[in-house]
This record gives sequence, C-alpha cells and structure tokens, in this order.
Amino acid sequence: MFTTRPELAGTFGMVASTHWLASAAGMAVLEHGGNAFDAAAAAGFTLHVVEPHMNGPGGEVPLILAPAGHEPTVLSGQGVAPAAADAARFRAEGLELVPGTGLLAATVPGAIGAWLTLLRDHGTMELGDILGYAIGYAERGHPVAEAVVATIGTVEELFTRYWPTSARRWLPVPRPGELVTNPPLARTYLRLVAEAVGPSREARLDAALRAWYEGFVAEEIDAFCRTELLDDSGARHAGLLTGADLAAWRPTYEEPVSLEAFGWRVCKAGAWSQGPVLLQQLATLAAAGELPPPGSAELIHLVVEVAKLCFADRDAAYGDHPDVPLNQLLSPEYSARRAALLTEHAAEPLRPGLGRLPRFVTEGDRVAATGLGIGEPTLSPMGTNRGDTCHIDAVDRWGNAVSATPSGGWLQSSPTIESLGFCLGTRAQMFWLEDGLPNSLAPGKRPRTTLSPSMAVRDGQVLAFGTPGGDQQDQWQLGFFLNHAAYGMNLQEAIDAPVWHTAAFASSFYPRATGAELVIESRVDDSVLDELRRRGHEVVVAEPWSLGRMSAISRDTATGLLRAAANPRGMQGYATGR
Repeated sequence: MFTTRPELAGTFGMVASTHWLASAAGMAVLEHGGNAFDAAAAAGFTLHVVEPHMNGPGGEVPLILAPAGHEPTVLSGQGVAPAAADAARFRAEGLELVPGTGLLAATVPGAIGAWLTLLRDHGTMELGDILGYAIGYAERGHPVAEAVVATIGTVEELFTRYWPTSARRWLPVPRPGELVTNPPLARTYLRLVAEAVGPSREARLDAALRAWYEGFVAEEIDAFCRTELLDDSGARHAGLLTGADLAAWRPTYEEPVSLEAFGWRVCKAGAWSQGPVLLQQLATLAAAGELPPPGSAELIHLVVEVAKLCFADRDAAYGDHPDVPLNQLLSPEYSARRAALLTEHAAEPLRPGLGRLPRFVTEGDRVAATGLGIGEPTLSPMGTNRGDTCHIDAVDRWGNAVSATPSGGWLQSSPTIESLGFCLGTRAQMFWLEDGLPNSLAPGKRPRTTLSPSMAVRDGQVLAFGTPGGDQQDQWQLGFFLNHAAYGMNLQEAIDAPVWHTAAFASSFYPRATGAELVIESRVDDSVLDELRRRGHEVVVAEPWSLGRMSAISRDTATGLLRAAANPRGMQGYATGR
C-alpha cells in the first residue's frame, strides 16, 4: 500500500505529535536520558507555544500512561466547573446554552496540573530542563505555522474591537514562517521554574503545582475573570472562575475503561470523556459479525451506522456522573440488541438505547450543521474561529508509554490574560443547562469532553494512538484501529488510508449543531461513493488529505522494537525516533 512516509522503527525511543517542533523537543529529552513521560511533557509544553490556536496552558489534557511492567492508567487533566457555575445562574442570564467563547465557559485549567503531576510521579528530569524548549521558543521565537496565521487573521476584527488584550498579544497578523515570540508566556514559565523549590525533585514539582494553582497564576486568573467581555451570546459577561476554584483542584488517577477487541485490550478514559464510545463501536461491530473488506462501501456503511447508534448513547448517557451504566453499554447483550437495528439503508440519527437526549436536541430549534465538520467547530456566530486539539504519543527503550490529547485555551476563543501570555479554556460549553442529565452543568463537575487518547495492550505489546478532531476523534481512531488490528496495516498505512466520519449527532460545541452528512475523503473510488448514496447517505466529499491528524507509537516487549507514525494531513504532524 502507498504511504506518504515510512513507518519508523528503532529500539531507543519514539515520539509522535501534531507538530514537528514538539516531536523534536520530546526526542531531545529522550536523547538527554529522560523517559517517555519526560518527553511527552516537553512536547506538551512546546505545543502550548507553537500551536496556540489548538491548545494552551489554560486548557486541559487527558492522558493514558503505561509505566514499564504496569497496566495502563488514566490521568485526568480535565478541570471542573467553578463553584459558582450552576444552570440556574446561566438561565437567569437568558442563556439556553453555555457560550462557546469568552469567560463564562472557563473551567479550571487542567493541562499544567496534569503535566506537572506526570513529571512528579513518573518523570526523571527537573522542571527547568523540561520547560526549556517551550521557554526558548516563546522567548526567541519559532516559525509560525500557516494555520496559526489564518486563525489570527479570522479573529483580527474581534480582537481589535472587543478583546484588547488579545489584540496586543497577537496582532498585527504575522506572516507564515515568520518568527513569532510570546514573551509573557516565557516569563510565566520562567517564574514557575524559579518557584519550583524544595529538597527533592518531587517536592520541587509540588511547589510548581502550588505556584500555579494557589500562587501567582491563580491570582492573575482570578483578577482577569472579573472583567466583562463579549462572548458568543452577544453580551458581555465576566467569568465565574476564581482562585479558590484553582486551589481546590488537582488531577486524578483513574482506572481506564477497557474492552477486548481483535486480540487487543483497548483502554480509554471514563464517561466524563467520550472515550468509551470507541469501545461501544468496537463491541457493536463485534456483535454485527464479520467485517467487510477494507475501504468497501459495505464497511463504511456499517461503521457509520454503528457510530450513529453509539454517539446517540454518548449524548444521552455519558457525563461526569457516578451512575453511567458503562457495564451495560459495553455488554455483549446490549451490543447485540443495538447491532440488530442495523440495516442495509442509512438510518435516522439520534436513537439512544439508554438515557434520554437533551430537549435542546430533540425539541428545540436546532442549528443545522454546516461545512465538512473536519474538527471542532471552525466558526462561531460572532466570527470566532475556534480551535481544535493536539496529540502526543511517546515510548522509550525501558517500555514506558503515554498517549495524551492536549486541547483548549485557544487564542481565538477566550481573551488573552496579558500578564500570563495565555487564554482560558471554554470547555464548559459542553455542559447542558437542562437539569437531570448526566452532563448537566453543576459546580465542581467535569464537562463531558471530546478529548480521547487511546492505548491498547496485548502479550507484552503496547499501542498508543490518538487524534485531534472534537466529536470525530473516536471515529477516526476507530478507522485507524481497524486498519491496524483487523486488516494488518502497519501504523503509517493505517493512518494514510482514506478517512471518513458521520456528523449525525448533536455537536459537543456551541451552538450544538446537529448534522446528517457522511464526510469522506475523495481518494475512495467513485463506485464506493455511488453505493453509499444508493444506501441513503448524504455524502459530502472532502479534499483527498483533509480528515484527521492521527499519530501512533507501539512497542513489542519481546523484541524491544519500537515503531511510530504520524499524519501527513495539514503538513505539521511528525514522528521521530531511533
């Protein structure tokens, strides 16, 4: 099969991410004796600088990590809603949805807490050594990617008229390839390193955590959130996030949810993420019988129809709630009942098997989905070009592996905190303001996020993979996993194969559009497209290399062989290793 790049293979270490500078920073850490967790953190901090339209220190990051010789574990770097955030307060403002931009949608920034916790508990290097790459790029500049330039250009008027701190930080619009700096962020990280003081490496990282969540960063965030600024509602609102909210939060370790599929045990974060929907799709496919040939209309139809059923369950049953019935949703009995609904013709969307959909989805005046849906929403009603997400995978010669999906804190979605050099996240837009749902807004609760890193293990082998893409993450990951695990493609072949997804469910992002289309890359045969249309699908043909930003790494314990691959789409993602 044709591939854009070779699958990398070696024995020392591998890093794959959505930006070449982040991958290079992670590999440099491995070369200096760090482990995979050190490398992933260095890559993560670098992504804050070089992909600020995709993620930032004010955002979040769920991770799945597997220390050598141990089972995978989830580290939740998803922050919670502020103590003052409840649905009644939003409804009193006349809001039907949490705005997708501005300060009202801010949750506790979880990204830095997760990276510092990972370093403290599993890393080997000092914080200054890990942060040095990000500080260097923020202080001395990096060649800005074309996508960053396009994003800033889209929101230039918004910044000029309504968000002056963002205008001063990001304007004038740079040229692609121009060296761009972020001195305030460099100073923030330098001060974080300076405050990481203590008798041991662990104590120094704990001191950094306190500086971020109880010290100078929390104080600046608290003060900035008292400012009233325009958001997607068309009105000005101050934020609800306070320093006390940051002080009360720390990342948590959790057992992953897992399922046996094609000889692998696939591990995902819990139902506070959309992660289990990948497992539901695998379980339903298993119940449906033998897979059709790869790339065929029969396979694409089957996978799309399964996705519709499983994402309806996601929207009706998932949330940061103790009673999400995951055992039932993943059971063979339930999967068989759902598979029995599949026919040769495209079915209507929004058919959950458990729970109930929000009234906004089933009864309200919904906003129709537009465009190709190739990631998180690209344009808000007030003209804000909202961000997407990043991904990092790393593995080292000792057998440690990590999969992480950083996101949020997008430069275009929330006004810049000028003194710190970054923006807050807007992940609270994923809550519903209707009471009584698993994903209803409540103080101290995590939004049911789309961020969804993956890890699979079998017989001494580990496979870490993931992609940006909002609601599409666990559809694109499913295609990759089937290509690799069921059809025997190597990692690069599995990434490079044509990609598709359905938008036939309620978007997780403001204004919560409901779609119907099946979006597919044009590299499939016309006969496949014709057959899909005959089966009743609303086919939208995308550019040939436009869907997904997958990366993946693997390790075989028996041989010590490491492999890695990254997505060529967008011309930013790279794997590196030796």
